[in-house]
Amino acid sequence: MPGIVGIITKAGRERVLPQLQSMLSSLCHESFYETGTWADDAAGVYVGWVARKDTFPGAMPLANPAGDKVLVFSGEEFTETAAGSAAKQNGNHGRKASGYLLDLAVSDQNFPASLNGRFQGLFVDKTKNSALLFNDRYGMARVYYYEGKDAFYFAPEAKAILAVCPELRAIDERGLGELVSCGCVLENRTVFRGMGILAPASAWTFTKGALTRKGFYFDAKEWEEQGTLELEAYYQQLREVFSRIVPKYFNGHQAVGMSLTGGLDSRMIMAWRNAAPGSFDCFSFGGTFRDCQDVVMARKVAEICGQKHQVIEVGEDFLSKFPRYAERSVYLTDACVDMMRTSDLYINEIARQIAPVRMTGNYGGEVLRSIRAFKPMSFPDGVFNAEFGKQLNQAKQTYAGLIGVHPLSFSVFRQAPWHHYGLLALEQTQLSLRSPFLDNELVKTVFRAPKSTLSSNDMSIRLIKDGNPELAKLRTDRGLAGSSGPLFSKVRREFLEFTFKAEYAYDYGMPQWVAKTDHSLSGLRLERMFLGRHKFYHFRVWYRDQLAKYVREMLLDPRTLNRPYVQRQKVEEIVAGHTKGDRNYTTSIHKLLTLEHLHRLFIDAR
Repeated sequence: MPGIVGIITKAGRERVLPQLQSMLSSLCHESFYETGTWADDAAGVYVGWVARKDTFPGAMPLANPAGDKVLVFSGEEFTETAAGSAAKQNGNHGRKASGYLLDLAVSDQNFPASLNGRFQGLFVDKTKNSALLFNDRYGMARVYYYEGKDAFYFAPEAKAILAVCPELRAIDERGLGELVSCGCVLENRTVFRGMGILAPASAWTFTKGALTRKGFYFDAKEWEEQGTLELEAYYQQLREVFSRIVPKYFNGHQAVGMSLTGGLDSRMIMAWRNAAPGSFDCFSFGGTFRDCQDVVMARKVAEICGQKHQVIEVGEDFLSKFPRYAERSVYLTDACVDMMRTSDLYINEIARQIAPVRMTGNYGGEVLRSIRAFKPMSFPDGVFNAEFGKQLNQAKQTYAGLIGVHPLSFSVFRQAPWHHYGLLALEQTQLSLRSPFLDNELVKTVFRAPKSTLSSNDMSIRLIKDGNPELAKLRTDRGLAGSSGPLFSKVRREFLEFTFKAEYAYDYGMPQWVAKTDHSLSGLRLERMFLGRHKFYHFRVWYRDQLAKYVREMLLDPRTLNRPYVQRQKVEEIVAGHTKGDRNYTTSIHKLLTLEHLHRLFIDAR
């Protein structure tokens, strides 16, 4: 994934530069990436960058005329400062536009607090032999780091640090327990012993090659302690901010494709985009059973807005290449996604051919409606041994202690950088991903929302109606909104909720007794009545049928069965039962496959 890598040390460049090149090489995943390096011996800074060609970070490093102030920056930035606006008028987010960032770094006392977006950067002041390493206030542009005995290493992917610090190729058991239980590692830890990630809004200072201060430029209390607005005042402010910020996320010299679903969040963006007909491409993701509700409704949204729409299908082509996508997804994200997300790599490879920038409604529900997207999971008895079971229990306790904050603070400062990061990292290996829902001004406004709005869809539906009344007449994929009468709307929504839950039951959520009954009636193929109505991926069926051979080869391999935390007999039972079809172990298979790839790619590689 594009980003900056570096080594800050008092050691000489003869030792450090080869290491820096090794770190860069480990990140060059695609032919459309470009790299560069810059060094200053006096400050002890050796930094490199990886960028998609012809993108915002491609003009690095940025230096003032005297050459004593240097900025290396990766990400996208959406401030409305005078300097930023003036620069962006001449090629927004391209090579010509990035110079204003250095002006901000030099002259703005609030830098980098004045920035708005997902980013990571290193600002070097050669007059002081100092450097400032920073990330965005949500921690979404992840920075891994390792404090070695005589050097500090940082990178956007763990593998870059592992490439030069092989002693870190060891599992952190607490981090692994959280990854298995919660789907992500908590509290800015990693699964690699001794390696951490920068917390959101970090600003760490280095002087003459040594770390001298671990600081922050933003505290969530600044937003939490704002006064709550009355309902109508809140909506008016929300509308004003949202309507103003949406267009700027479509700016730039690169084409932007709109990733449409049947839900509220991407529709809100379309309602306020107000673009000329045919000015950008829309796309949705579909499967092979039938057009899912996302496709059905997204097609109508695009039609109302006068934009082209196409479907990216996940079917036999993806399944025939699944082993490659499974391994590559774990590798590219340092095991921050599991098997359920492998299709997203396939999808985004195709989406890049449509447009190099993908606009999404991601994080809309989490920000506007405080949706909690993850929680600790349970597994069948006997999958993991008792010792590892303690780590799973510890993960549950840690999670319970983390949710007792402001709901929006949990969503944007914890859930976003820990849980949502993995998918974002996978997607950004292929294209630039944008969403207006983590815009600083919008999030700051939502912190002033009346409590009742954070568990309601009303504000979102009203925003759609005010932006484009025709879009408000369409129901969502789950039956919300629409212009039909209340009785019909209720019946329709109950039917769609039934099909949604039925698909869950016939996919990875199927109880064991239902799986046994379904297997006995397999000749009727009842699953075809429900699958594909809301989801385009169906791993329970895929693991049973098309991917059964792969599952057996991976999970019955002696290397897998001899991992210290798994119970051999139970794993064999899981594989046999699921591939036969009279048991459902989809979630366990996801985890076991992911963990095995983690070991083979990062630990055994030592």
